[in-house]
Amino acid sequence: MDVSCFKAYDLRGRVPDQLNAELAERIGRAYVELTSARRVVVGYDIRLSSPEIAEALTTGLRAAGADVYDIGLCGTEQIYFATSHYSMDGGIMVTASHNPKDHNGMKLVGLGSRPISSDNGLNTIRDRVSQPFMDAAVPGRSESLSVEADYIHHLLGYIDGTKINPLKVVVNAGNGGAGPVIDALSRWLPFDFVRLHHEPDGHFPNGVPNPLLEENRAITAEAVVREGADMGIAWDGDYDRCFFFDENGRFIEGYYIVGLLADQFLRKVDGGKIIHDPRLTWNTQELVRKAGGTPIESKTGHAFIKQRMREEDALYGGEMSAHHYFRDFAYCDSGMIPWLLVAERLCQTGQPLSSLIDARIEAFPASGEINRTVDDPARLLAVIEEIYGADAVSVRHVDGLSVEFERWRFNLRMSNTEPLVRLNVESRGDIELMKEKTSELLEEMARLDQPDTRRTAVGTR
Repeated sequence: MDVSCFKAYDLRGRVPDQLNAELAERIGRAYVELTSARRVVVGYDIRLSSPEIAEALTTGLRAAGADVYDIGLCGTEQIYFATSHYSMDGGIMVTASHNPKDHNGMKLVGLGSRPISSDNGLNTIRDRVSQPFMDAAVPGRSESLSVEADYIHHLLGYIDGTKINPLKVVVNAGNGGAGPVIDALSRWLPFDFVRLHHEPDGHFPNGVPNPLLEENRAITAEAVVREGADMGIAWDGDYDRCFFFDENGRFIEGYYIVGLLADQFLRKVDGGKIIHDPRLTWNTQELVRKAGGTPIESKTGHAFIKQRMREEDALYGGEMSAHHYFRDFAYCDSGMIPWLLVAERLCQTGQPLSSLIDARIEAFPASGEINRTVDDPARLLAVIEEIYGADAVSVRHVDGLSVEFERWRFNLRMSNTEPLVRLNVESRGDIELMKEKTSELLEEMARLDQPDTRRTAVGTR
């Protein structure tokens, strides 16, 4: 049996050759064996193959003795919410997020919406699905579960409704699942929503929603300017990530949103811990400390962030990749809570979003993540550390290589799945220095990737 759809954190693959009803049914059986779950939430995204895969998954779960609570068409965060809010034993979301439309997948969680990934059970399920199964003595039952009312109530609990004023907001669901949630929230909020690609459609008539791709941003940016909106928001297919545009239609890098959300949270409480990834850090750390909080660095990736948040009882965790995690959301990521908090901040301050972001970009200009394909990523990181590490203020290995100097820093890390390295560079208030060091590092990486390159330093940094 082909199990190539099993990845480090979830399942993703083409339908039907890598993921199909037969495999989905077996995954359901193996999940129950692994977790001993008796009450499992199941939901699915807007992909055309999702209902069939969810039905087969349900068949497997029930055959193994688990009761299934079907929440139907939803986003990944509603599985997280339902699993924790209703004290279920686990939850499974059928989704391939922003992958091509002929793909599908699953995201699995256990008790308390704790993620199930390759280091805590996903590989066990992978190895089990090819073996025979026995039906449980008593099969589980299946029933529908409506979560919308409780979910919407929970989302609105993150903001102070008395401080919310009318705003015009462009929302681009990308024909994914975010549209119905916006419609439900619109009954409670005094916002004028300009809806783009709003209806869920698994044919993806406007392309698979992935706002990280620059070519997918123009329609949102142009609508913000055309409509005179206060901001724009775009989501991926299962809306566990959201992306922001200011009132000028400018796309805002996720790094600066992490700092803004951390600051907004800490304004509501008396101190607290904030988790951030190590790729870009200075802006987040400064804002968190100024607001009376404690910044804590964690390895990149949702499983690592969520675990560290639980260990530290952190209020909020953010990654520059637009994943935002919340303690009161079972330490899970949401694509709805972030934009509500940003909207609240706009209403409280009366300032445009650009003014909240411009000062942070000026204080800590950043390169954004730059990917390069190299033959030997591990060797490249080792040699870059030799070259730059000797004169650095600090060298850290929380995730890849982080090298810090007085006026600039960089993080260079390997991809988990491809022969890629990912570079991020930032400086303290000096955009030209950031650009200079980014170019210098890219040139050095290209030189070192040549087969005949000797390990030579390039001088003092």
